[in-house]
Amino acid sequence: MAGSGKIVKLTEELLQDFLRENGLSLYHTEFKREGKDWYLNVFIDKMPDENGQEQYVSSSDCEQVSRYLSERLDETDPIPQNYYLQVCSPGLDRQLYEQKDYDRYAGRLVDVRLYAAVNGSKEHQGTLVGCTDGKVVIRDEDGNEIAFPQDQVVKTCLAVVF
Repeated sequence: MAGSGKIVKLTEELLQDFLRENGLSLYHTEFKREGKDWYLNVFIDKMPDENGQEQYVSSSDCEQVSRYLSERLDETDPIPQNYYLQVCSPGLDRQLYEQKDYDRYAGRLVDVRLYAAVNGSKEHQGTLVGCTDGKVVIRDEDGNEIAFPQDQVVKTCLAVVF
């Protein structure tokens, strides 16, 4: 079996030019086992327009990328085991994975889930200040900054407010 990291890297290389040519970007890629099945999950995104307005990925964008990637993967056949290819949007409640995600969404409301409780809770919501020096920093509703060591954070996601 090819290593997960190699498959992710190859997938990203195969998609790089195609996504750029179609006004899309790669948000996150993962190749992982869930139960007895393997999944190649590709999350695509659109960057904000020239006015800074968010743009959203459509189902036809996902379909177009899925067809292209599926053909490229069939040609090179780098994954020996059976797997499911899933191409989708990261969604409104997207998880923040990398520094660029924390930088892009600074100032937005986020939900932070922790492995161990801090101030009596494993879940915190606040305005994202950023991710610096190995800490995810938010500002709570009272204006207090709270810093969580990154190795204690299960995940940080954009909060969805209706």
